[in-house]
Amino acid sequence: MVPLITYLFQKSIENPFIDDDLVLIIGEITSATKIIAGKVRKASLLDVLGSAEKINVQGEVVQKLDELANDIITETLKCTGKACMLASEEVEDCLILSDSGYSIAFDPLDGSSNIDVNISIGTIFSIHKGDIKKSGREQIAAGYVIYGPSTMLVLAFRGFVSVFTLDPETGNFMLVEENLKMPEKGKIYSINEANYDKWESDGLRKFIDSLKEEKYTLRYVGSMVADVHRTLFKGGVFIYPSDIKNRNGKLRLLYEGSPMAFIVENAGGMAITGEKSILDVVPEELHQRVPVILGSKWEVEKCLKYLKNG
Repeated sequence: MVPLITYLFQKSIENPFIDDDLVLIIGEITSATKIIAGKVRKASLLDVLGSAEKINVQGEVVQKLDELANDIITETLKCTGKACMLASEEVEDCLILSDSGYSIAFDPLDGSSNIDVNISIGTIFSIHKGDIKKSGREQIAAGYVIYGPSTMLVLAFRGFVSVFTLDPETGNFMLVEENLKMPEKGKIYSINEANYDKWESDGLRKFIDSLKEEKYTLRYVGSMVADVHRTLFKGGVFIYPSDIKNRNGKLRLLYEGSPMAFIVENAGGMAITGEKSILDVVPEELHQRVPVILGSKWEVEKCLKYLKNG
């Protein structure tokens, strides 16, 4: 097994876009997630469960562990000297550090509503060169860390996706799968079906009904990292659509939709808004929201046909 940093330096020989600064940035992000993983494991012992009694820019209740994870990642990246912009889901404004370098957008603790009940949560990140308000297709790298029975890192570059597991004995993320390809078809769909009557699209309802007829299984955790992780490895489709309450969708483009789309597309899947690839959406606002349909090609293409036909 190869440690993450060794693996990145090996890849940099054949991929000129993986430079020393990028390796440093990724190394520091994962160092921060190791600290977060430790806090998650001991959350009930550290008085970091429950609400911080604050509302973030998204209008959501901030959890204590949300706030702690955000501070850990921010302070870690500020010390690298290679990050020019930091944008967090938890903070209203982008933090400008310098005129040049890498910009990082991150959701410090995705699925925080599940923190108190010990369900898998995670950290999502996206890395651009220079300005952060670019289409997802211009991402240099994207990834997520899932804090579950084991702590895993899924890391995507243009053309390939690699998977690492944190070895608690050495403290290193170790390569466990290279060039991950997701199944072209699955048997699982993931959506909050309680909102069935609130979805804006009749085509979406017809698509979901068709999956039931084909004996698909519904699996929905409510933590994007957990639901997408399963979809990536098992195949199928994950959907967080627009509805009558959230006309533009609810997931954030820069911190959730774009990095997850980058991972899925580079693993051979598809990720769309319902009209076009999520990676082609150019953000107009820092906290812009977007509908998300991602997963195996077969399901996503079928969903798109239903959406077009109504």
